[in-house]
Formats: sequence, C-alpha cells, structure tokens
Amino acid sequence: MENGEIFGYAASLLVFTSFLMKTMIPLRYIAIASNFAFIVYGLGSTLYPVLILHVTLLPLNVFRLWQIRSDMRKIERAAKNDLDFASLIPHMSRSRFRSGDMLFRAGDPADALYYIASGSVSFPEIGSTLTVGDVFGEIGLFSPERTRSATAEVQEDAEIYALSGEKIQELYYQNPAFGFTLIRLITARLLSKPPAAPGEERI
Repeated sequence: MENGEIFGYAASLLVFTSFLMKTMIPLRYIAIASNFAFIVYGLGSTLYPVLILHVTLLPLNVFRLWQIRSDMRKIERAAKNDLDFASLIPHMSRSRFRSGDMLFRAGDPADALYYIASGSVSFPEIGSTLTVGDVFGEIGLFSPERTRSATAEVQEDAEIYALSGEKIQELYYQNPAFGFTLIRLITARLLSKPPAAPGEERI
C-alpha cells in the first residue's frame, strides 16, 4: 500500500469518526484533521478535486472552531462577573414617582423589569423594601402566567427605570453577562425567602 493510499484511508476514517461526535469542538478538530489527511492524499495521488475541496474547507473549519472557542470564553467571563444594571440605562425608559404611587398590583401583567435610581419601593404583601441600585420585577416576567405576584408601592419619591420584556429577551440572547446576572438575581431572590406557603405572595 502506497503512502498516499494510507492517508486516503486515514482521512476516510476521520470523516467516519466525525459522525460519532456529539459536541461541536471535537467535531471541528476531527474535521480539521481529516482536511489535512485529504490534502496530503490529494497531493500524493494527484486528485485535484479532492485537494481543492479540502484546501477550501480547512480554513472554514479553523474559523468555525475559533468562533466556538471565542463564544465559550465570553460565556466563561460572563459566568464569573455580574452585570451592573446601571449600564443598561440607555436601553430603559425613565419615570418619576411620588410616595404612595403604585407601580403595579398583584395580578397585573408582568411586562417589564425595574431598576431603582433613587427613592425606595415597598412590597406590602411580603414586608420587603428595595432601595437605590436594586432591581425587581424579574420573577413575574419569567413566571408561567407572566403576572405580578405582589404589589409594588413607591415608599419614597423615586426615579425608576423600566426595561421592557421585549428588550430583556433581546439582551438575554445577545449578552451572556446579562443572562447570567438575571439568573443569579432570580435565584438569590428565591433563596432569600423560605419556601412559599399556599397563597403566599412573591415579587
């Protein structure tokens, strides 16, 4: 068996192996290895269509592998760092409220997430108060019914920014840091309270 044939069989085996891969990174490594083997095979056997095909596919597979690893690094960085919600203010709408104003009542549709720039907001049903820098309203957005489970009342005159549900979905898919911060926020909110009893209200 000539050396060229050996590379041909090796390349074919690598292509077969690629169909057994369940994740993208090993698949791309196998694809790159098969490209190299086919290039050597094409050169040694003067099979120019095979050579041209895999010379073209090699940089494409290398680029796709770089993209995947780059995305993974972004996700790893996002998982280690919380996003400052104040940085999202350009995407939010601002409103001013006076003490006693109701932002929403239990049972209202949940259509936005809120950030407190000044003042404070209380939740009478659960005896909780949030102040400057706090975020609220996220649980209702992700609940099955998408409704508010508690009433939000302005305790001190407040400046509050709202991030719409549509914008949240957009940022969730575009910004890994936002997605991880939102998950942490919801988890921390739920873990900060004892398990809900029947009829107990949540924010």
